[in-house]
Amino acid sequence: MSHAWMPTSPCGDGCLTEDGPTVGLPRRVLRFSCAISVVVAALLTAPLLLVLRGRGRERLVRTIFRAVLRSFGVKLSVHGGADFLAAPAGRGALVVNNHISWLDIVAINALRPMRALAKVEIGGWPVLGTLVRRGGSIFLDRTRLRTLPGTMTELAEALRSGSLVNVTPEGTTWCGLASGRFTTATFQAAIDGGVPVRPIALRYRLSDGRETSRPSFVGPESLIASLRRVAALRGLVLEVHVCPEIAPGRAEDRRSLAGLAEASVHSALGTVRIPPQRRRRVATTPTGGPAVGAGVGSAAGARPAVGSAVGAGVGTAAGARPAVGSAVGAHPVVGSAG
Repeated sequence: MSHAWMPTSPCGDGCLTEDGPTVGLPRRVLRFSCAISVVVAALLTAPLLLVLRGRGRERLVRTIFRAVLRSFGVKLSVHGGADFLAAPAGRGALVVNNHISWLDIVAINALRPMRALAKVEIGGWPVLGTLVRRGGSIFLDRTRLRTLPGTMTELAEALRSGSLVNVTPEGTTWCGLASGRFTTATFQAAIDGGVPVRPIALRYRLSDGRETSRPSFVGPESLIASLRRVAALRGLVLEVHVCPEIAPGRAEDRRSLAGLAEASVHSALGTVRIPPQRRRRVATTPTGGPAVGAGVGSAAGARPAVGSAVGAGVGTAAGARPAVGSAVGAHPVVGSAG
C-alpha cells in the first residue's frame, strides 16, 4: 500500500555500490557483541534518564548513541553547526535530514539528543528500537489515517514546548546516490509551533573518500541483513553537514518551507535536482510513425534518462550528481504527506 503518508522509492539492491574494504568474521562478531552490550547498558541506565535533566541527560544519551556508532566501526565527521550544538536546551526546532539508513537517527542523536517522529514499527527493531523508545519518540501509525492529524498536533505541541524533534521528510529511505522530494505536512507543525527548521545533510563515505551506498537500508532486505552489511564494512565515515537554520516566518507556507530545507540539504551535499521533464506530444501519420517536420524531443510516453535534458535544456552543474525525485519501494522510517 502506498499513499501520501507511506511513500516508496525506486532504490533497491541494484543501487548498492561495489563492495568496499571489509573486516573479518571475528571483528564482525565483536561489533555485534558490542552493540548488544550498549543496548543492555542503555536499559540499565534508563532510571537515570528519568532523574537527569538538561545537559546531564543530553550527555548520557549522546554517549549511548555514539557508542552504537563506535560498536559498528562508524566514524562521525561533523561539518558546521557550532550554533546548533551550543544552543540551550528548551529551544524547540524541527530537525530534518535526507534519509538513507537506520544509522541516520543514530548519528543525529550522537550529535545532539532529540525526540523523533518515527513509524510505529521501529519500536520493535533490535538495538535501535529500544533506544528510540527511551528517547521519547512520537510514533506515527501510517496504516490508520484517521490518527495522523492527531499525531501532527502532538508534533506541533512538542515543538512549541521546546523539544527538538527529528523528522525525515522524504518519508522513506533512498540509497544516498539518489534522493526523494521533501513532503510538506510536518513543516506545518514547525509553522504552527513557531519554531525554526534545522536541515541536516548526511552522506556515507569509505576511508579512501569514495561515496558509498552500502549502509543504505533499501529494497526488500531485512534490518538484520542491513546490520550485517554495515558491521562488515571497514573505515565507514558518516558525514553530517549541519546547515544554517531557517528562521520562523522566512517561508510563507509549508510548501515553501519544505523547499528551502530541501535546497539547503542539496547545497550542502553539492547535488542538484533535475526538474520533471515535460513530455512533448508528437504528431503521427496514419501508419503510426512521426510526421515529417514534427518537433521530436522525446518519444510520446518515453521517459528521458535521469540527468539528461530532453526537450527542456536542463542539465547538472559540473561535477554535481543529480538527485532523483521519483517515488516508486524502500524502507520508510518516517512518513509525511505533501
